Amino acid sequence: MSHDVQDELAFLGIESSPALVRAPEGNGIAERFVRLLKENLLWMRTFSTVEELRQALLEFQRTYNHQWISQRHGYKTPDQVRLEQSRALSLAA
Repeated sequence: MSHDVQDELAFLGIESSPALVRAPEGNGIAERFVRLLKENLLWMRTFSTVEELRQALLEFQRTYNHQWISQRHGYKTPDQVRLEQSRALSLAA
């Protein structure tokens, strides 16, 4: 990873999480989400300020978590899947 990328990650407070050896599917999931974000927000609008972009990203996050239905998760929203997973974990404890 280049020094420029490392510096930018540190500036933004982001921790690097590279894919594990022989398990690249994590990168694929992240890349698919970035594509989804680009296709549904970043390529559809222009932003006059960074604050306007930040607000649009927060709204996209809310929409994605509360309303975005995923076939991969049995046609449920991410919030529904997280709730089911947390319930299953609490029952297992």
